[in-house]
Amino acid sequence: MSRFWKIALTVVVVIVLGAVGFRLLHKPGAEDGAQGQHRGQQKGDGQAGGQNGQGGQDTPVPVTVESVVKQDVPVYLTALGTVQALNTVTINPQVSGQMLSINFKEGQEVKKGDLLAQIDPRPFQAAYDQAAAKQQQDEAQLATAQSTLKRNDALVAKGYVAQLDMDTYRNNVANLTATVAADKAAVRSAKVNLDYTRIVSPIDGVAGIRNVDPGNVVTTTTAVVTLTQIHPLYVMFSLPEQNLEMVRKAAGGADPLEVLALDRADAHTIADDGQLSVIDNQIDTTTGTFKLRSVFQNTKGDLWPGQFVNVRLKVHTVAGGLVIPSQAVQRGPDGDYVYLVQQDQTVKMQAVKVAGEVGDSHVMIGSGLALNEQVVTEGQFRLKPGSKVKALKPGEVPAAPTTAEMDKAKKQAKQGGGGRRG
Repeated sequence: MSRFWKIALTVVVVIVLGAVGFRLLHKPGAEDGAQGQHRGQQKGDGQAGGQNGQGGQDTPVPVTVESVVKQDVPVYLTALGTVQALNTVTINPQVSGQMLSINFKEGQEVKKGDLLAQIDPRPFQAAYDQAAAKQQQDEAQLATAQSTLKRNDALVAKGYVAQLDMDTYRNNVANLTATVAADKAAVRSAKVNLDYTRIVSPIDGVAGIRNVDPGNVVTTTTAVVTLTQIHPLYVMFSLPEQNLEMVRKAAGGADPLEVLALDRADAHTIADDGQLSVIDNQIDTTTGTFKLRSVFQNTKGDLWPGQFVNVRLKVHTVAGGLVIPSQAVQRGPDGDYVYLVQQDQTVKMQAVKVAGEVGDSHVMIGSGLALNEQVVTEGQFRLKPGSKVKALKPGEVPAAPTTAEMDKAKKQAKQGGGGRRG
């Protein structure tokens, strides 16, 4: 590049920089005007916002309310319980022999006296027949001895039979009488062993999984099957020792205490026909609890041995308790509270004391509320003390805004917009 073009390029750059500087010197005035307009908009927005805020305070908040009601409330003690069979029997043969047949199905309900299995009876039948024959033989000998004694007894007085012979006859009759008695006992023993070849159920229950197949030789130590009685059955549970006096006092009444069994999630009741039967006679020093046993009829078979359930023991009933829905109670830093609807349709935070649960959806209030007072059950997150509310019944939907209310809202919106333009 020649010297001339270098000088020309430098002059052009200087001119451009001068023009840019001139523009920068005149920019603050425009910015001040824009800032003034921005401040005016903020002022207008503030006025509009103030109007909207005032309107928001005057608009009632729709909430669902319910009244405090009075009802009899049962008081329960809760615990984790275990279902236990009323009777559990392991079936063992009473005699040894070959298993001919199994006469039950695993899991089947059996009745007392039902045939469960059959052992080969032939050896025991033979022993029974032999004992019976021996009894008949000895009874015949006894009859002969008794006849001889009777005939000779009449000849003693005439001197035809010596007294020593009579003693021998009498002793022979006594000996044979004892032999016949022993034979009868042997017959009964053989009959018992013969009957033991038929294994029958000693209880009403449910058969478990069998341990022996037909054809095997079993002994008196062989466990054939285990029977479990489930109608009725027990539910065992424990309570803290501080509840002992309350439970003993309640159990001292004329009627037995009611017991409910619920599923592990406390979602629904499994059985409601339980009754407290036994309070254990000592407290477990390692856990500080005492055991209790309840009896359930379990007619439908809803409870099963070994099952874990939640137990509710009804100790007494509070007459005329104050009850509200549980969702009305809120948790605060100072304890439980509810939003109480006042006469002027505003709400206040009312501290309450929850005395216990009533079913799955309500609670009993110990203090803080009176009968027929109204508490907010839905919509609490939009409230603060002093908020004006529109009370709705459970399930009721707020009414649609009227034309006048919509026109008023539009007018307020336009006034807010004018403030922003000013």
